[in-house]
Amino acid sequence: MDVSRRDFLRLSAAAGTGTALSGLIGSGVNLGPAVAQAQELRIRGAKVTPSVCPFCAVGCGTLIHTIDGKIVNIEGDPRSPHNEGTLCPKGAANFQLHVNPNRPVQVLHRAPGATEWEVWDLNRAMDRVAELVKKTRDETFVERLQNGKLVNMTTAIFSLGGATLDIEWNHIHQKLLRGLGIVAMENQARI
Repeated sequence: MDVSRRDFLRLSAAAGTGTALSGLIGSGVNLGPAVAQAQELRIRGAKVTPSVCPFCAVGCGTLIHTIDGKIVNIEGDPRSPHNEGTLCPKGAANFQLHVNPNRPVQVLHRAPGATEWEVWDLNRAMDRVAELVKKTRDETFVERLQNGKLVNMTTAIFSLGGATLDIEWNHIHQKLLRGLGIVAMENQARI
């Protein structure tokens, strides 16, 4: 087995940390109060808002801590029956979803054939999406099959809903899509 210098240093650091912690615990030192105090200092004075992790179909409960409207911490909600306070690696990185300086916060549009992105107003972007949905539906709408069966559908539009949508929103979403004649729809909560 080839061990690089970096791997050797990692293993040495892990072994040293493990030895130090086991020595403290073995000598009767209780780290519980120190951990609790560090946790309390991190979120002291923060407003706690329960939420749901947006990454998969499980719907793990989270607690979002904010100070003056700024998110300072996101952690698992111990009251959630799904995750009981724990989060997977993606859920644990949820904080970065909100505070990442590289996260796009504006609508970007690149016209066909263009090489540069253009910043669009949200209303303009929503109007464009509605325009394209109507155009696609009008061009591909099938009222009847060749055998005469009434179908009123379009197969040119697909919708994939997210796992964080609640049941009420999913119901409205399904009603809208079915009203447009869209038959290709799925929800991540089922995947």
